[in-house]
Amino acid sequence: MDNKTTSYGKEILAQVDLDGHIILPPELAARYGIKPGASICVNEVTNGIYLCRPPTQLAKLYLEPTSLCNLNCRTCIRNIWNEPMGNMSDAVFNRVLDGLKAFKPLPKIFFGGLGEPLLHPKIREMVARVKALGAPVELITNGTLLTPDVMDELLAIGIDVIWVSIDGARPESYADIRLGAELPKVLENLTHFRKSQFRLDPPFSRLPRTQLGIVFVAMKRNIADLPAVYKIALKMGAKRFMVTNVLPYTSELRDEVLFYYKLGETCLFDPELAGSMRPFLSTHIHLPRIDIDETTSAYIRALVDKNVNITWADSIFRSAQNRCPFIESGAGAIRWDGNFSPCLPLLHNQVSFLNDWERSLQGWSIGNVLENNLVDLWHNPEHIAFRERVQVFDFPPCQICGGCYMLDSNQEDCFNNPFPACGGCLWAQGVIRCP
Repeated sequence: MDNKTTSYGKEILAQVDLDGHIILPPELAARYGIKPGASICVNEVTNGIYLCRPPTQLAKLYLEPTSLCNLNCRTCIRNIWNEPMGNMSDAVFNRVLDGLKAFKPLPKIFFGGLGEPLLHPKIREMVARVKALGAPVELITNGTLLTPDVMDELLAIGIDVIWVSIDGARPESYADIRLGAELPKVLENLTHFRKSQFRLDPPFSRLPRTQLGIVFVAMKRNIADLPAVYKIALKMGAKRFMVTNVLPYTSELRDEVLFYYKLGETCLFDPELAGSMRPFLSTHIHLPRIDIDETTSAYIRALVDKNVNITWADSIFRSAQNRCPFIESGAGAIRWDGNFSPCLPLLHNQVSFLNDWERSLQGWSIGNVLENNLVDLWHNPEHIAFRERVQVFDFPPCQICGGCYMLDSNQEDCFNNPFPACGGCLWAQGVIRCP
């Protein structure tokens, strides 16, 4: 049997020796950090097993170049933030680069956090220096600063993926969320990407050197625009399309969520929707857990009834619940000031709502790259122990609980888990998603 690609990804042929040991292809084992002597978590799922990435492998690193932004979006954490803000310094970035050289293979570097990366005055130099190391690089932007000159320079550097957030298909619906932004200007910038891509890539290239991804933050006020935003993505040549729910930082946003019923469900897979998912096609759509009801049904079905390859968080193979996407992808995050955290949600302090409960969540830093090298921070015993604990995910089901005083924060929980307690994390429930 040869390796092949299915609607759920690549099927890779492994061997079983005479002692019953599974022998993985060397390149696959290296990519997932599976080394002799490593401990890996094995989960039994429907009709199979799932091998988790060892918690000791750094495979993806989020870098927050800045916590500043040029917009004032309705969905932004800045509406409730009181943290100091700033740009990543040369000293911090140099320490990150020095630390990356010790990791083999090099992790993917994702420029993004809670600010607009293109607002950093040296962002193009930062991308170029990471690419010079040989690491894959992705970046997310609101698109307003992605001018033709910036786009051409990023394409010349060879950035792997540019993600652009588009939350409305009409100028008025877009401006209703992205306060201070103009949709026509963003689309003009993306049209330049399409033209530049044709110039840089060989004719009929199946895999362009730089891919475009579109991110859509779904809420009641814009869900009707979802099919039209997808059409925009296709027109602009996007190869990836991700839908995430809005994270309710304010009581206003709490009334906009589209996942109220999903949090209480135990049956997670919609066979009727699954029948519409067709493999082997060019654009990949990532969907979160989202209510399929009178508010969303027509628009979700209009989206999935296309010839596209879809990853649905309510997976037929694995539950979308109680799985940290950051731990499973081998990710960590570095804040603009050099603080290192295990994931994006712990990068900053924040206030958000879980159902009717207002929660004050405290960020958690393992240390700062100006004081410790990245290798030591990553392999810090407390950090690895946390990743192992989250991989097992023995936390209470806070997302469906009636509520208690412990739900007010992430300091501890009713299972006696210490800080940070992750039972109420919406990323781990497949509700909030990041590229």
